[in-house]
Amino acid sequence: MGTGGVTMESGKRLGSFSLERLHFLVVDDNKHMRALVKSILYALGCKDVLEAGDGADAFRELRHYAADIIIADWNMQPLDGIDFVRLVRTGKDSPNPYVPIIMLTGHTELHRVQEARDAGVHEFLAKPISAKALYSRIRSIVERPRSFIRTRTYFGPDRRRKQVEYKGKERRKDRQQARVVDEPKAPRPEPRQEEAPLADEADAGLSQDEVEALLGG
Repeated sequence: MGTGGVTMESGKRLGSFSLERLHFLVVDDNKHMRALVKSILYALGCKDVLEAGDGADAFRELRHYAADIIIADWNMQPLDGIDFVRLVRTGKDSPNPYVPIIMLTGHTELHRVQEARDAGVHEFLAKPISAKALYSRIRSIVERPRSFIRTRTYFGPDRRRKQVEYKGKERRKDRQQARVVDEPKAPRPEPRQEEAPLADEADAGLSQDEVEALLGG
């Protein structure tokens, strides 16, 4: 059945994975979009969903709300989704820098996906969203937890998303049981700026499969 233009799938078709015990924080300055995402989560079996009208409000909510997963829109004011992700990951007073974050956006240009990845998002989901796509991203987060990487320029989930052995120091965060790996002092260099794709290529929106490939899926 359809709800607000969003494709809804039956529980059987989506599988038996349960979202009932997960706590979600939905961040969007558009109340209609927040309601839409909440309706999908409830349809998928979620019981606990908290809303926030922008990144600043969401950051304050995290101080007393133990979110398991955050779903945040990119285009928000005054604090947009990318700045919110960076604040959660690297802010000195961040309540939980390890919380998984799914970024929602209507734009899937290559440079946007790369920027979201490099800010520290776990998943990137293009609009219009469907229950099936959102469920898939949530399930990926839960069933394939990623080690957290710390370098001189980045802190967040392993952007390669593959099991790799590291020689650096490791420590665990008790609540999330997430591994933090300090990479060697000479981390792999980021791609050179002049190697960016041509303007026509960069402006072309990526498919969800291409986005997941870029994120290391």
